[in-house]
Amino acid sequence: MDNQLTINEKVGFWLMTLMTLVAVIALAIHGPTPQSQSYHAFADKREIWGIPHFFDVISNLAFVLVGLLGLYESFGSNTIKMVTENRMGYRVFFIGVALVGVGSGYYHLAPSNESLVWDRIPMTIAIMALVSIVISEFVSIRLGAILLIPLLAVGILSVLYWYWTETTGNGDLGPYVLVQFLPMIIIPIILVCFNSAYTKTSGYWLLLSAYVIAKLCEHFDREIFNVLGLVSGHTLKHLAAAVGIYALLVSFRRRRLV
Repeated sequence: MDNQLTINEKVGFWLMTLMTLVAVIALAIHGPTPQSQSYHAFADKREIWGIPHFFDVISNLAFVLVGLLGLYESFGSNTIKMVTENRMGYRVFFIGVALVGVGSGYYHLAPSNESLVWDRIPMTIAIMALVSIVISEFVSIRLGAILLIPLLAVGILSVLYWYWTETTGNGDLGPYVLVQFLPMIIIPIILVCFNSAYTKTSGYWLLLSAYVIAKLCEHFDREIFNVLGLVSGHTLKHLAAAVGIYALLVSFRRRRLV
């Protein structure tokens, strides 16, 4: 199989291996990191119509809508172009996105470690399904389909492990951090080093860009709220991420097989 790989693909495999090893070693050296309780202290605490943290809660409808739309189109007749051998990966991705809206909305009603579990599990489902999709489209159709279930299991277990360690007083976010952030390094490597089965890949870059914007909005939650007044950075985080997912869905519609 090695002889069939192009130079770019070999570089891609080496880079993915290197970045994974660096990330794992860095976390091992750093040691366990518990969930900071300040994470739950969001800037916008306004209650409207009896709903606490109203805008942080209601903005999650964007995930529900784009997730359900993508799921609906994945069952349609040629509405979006998918690797048929990994059709389940696309459906699980959009199911995960819709569940992010439900889980995150529930979390923001009463932020705590306990409710955060229901925000993070759907998030890992969506991220791991996306990794499976990208592998199917760029690296190997069969490998992407085979890895779907193991990737989902790793993602969900990373959240359960984090929560269990929190309950024992030795909180460790490490595996969850890997599940959330390592794909955001691996996916660009795949996009650059491997050829897609489809003509359009811009949707992935738009999604990754939206993810970066979303994380910046999350980090500057209070600063953005102090400047804008109407919405907080965390609310904008939800909307930016949902827009990125919608951009990916649009690219799925417009592309064709190479």
